[in-house]
Amino acid sequence: MTGIVHFTTFLMTGILLNLTPGNDTIFILTKSIGQGKKAGIMSALGIGTGSIIHTLLAALGLSVIIAKSILLFNIIKYAGAAYLLYIGYKMLTDRSQLNTNMAVKNDRANYLKIYRDAIITNVLNPKVALFFIAFLPQFIDPAVKNTVLPFLLLGLTFITTGMIRCLVLAIFAAAIFSRLKNNTAVSNYINKICGLALVALGIKVAFATQK
Repeated sequence: MTGIVHFTTFLMTGILLNLTPGNDTIFILTKSIGQGKKAGIMSALGIGTGSIIHTLLAALGLSVIIAKSILLFNIIKYAGAAYLLYIGYKMLTDRSQLNTNMAVKNDRANYLKIYRDAIITNVLNPKVALFFIAFLPQFIDPAVKNTVLPFLLLGLTFITTGMIRCLVLAIFAAAIFSRLKNNTAVSNYINKICGLALVALGIKVAFATQK
């Protein structure tokens, strides 16, 4: 492939990295468990879209600015943490029943909101930007002058394998908890637990460092 070296190694390493649980995993699980399979799938698609944006930023060199600017890193980090805390708070204070027949009329707008939330939380995670500019260049030929195409090819490959894993995760997580959807007491507890998980994730992001 033009400008890419050791692609097989990259592919295998990328798959292993995608299998490692991270912030995106927690977000997808909370949506799948708390709001059902379609919500989980939309969150996975949103995470994938956010990763495409990170790939484009890395290819254009903008992610390097984030890596070198402590101020910009912190602004993005705290914005992302605040957004996660907001989503978690909304789940904690939501009085509607989880996935019951009366409550779950998840229309197009609801799914678009979940998709949007996933994109925002991924894009506002500076750790993801740092990962792309640290990992992808290792598999780009140093002799190549135009690195945009190799960056895009490697990024899209990594995102594709990650998306497969995220979609499988969303479907299985929703399936496991689907039998609990008509149990009001249990469903409400699950909703609160998912909210707490997102709040905890927000706190984790807030304390992230550039290292």
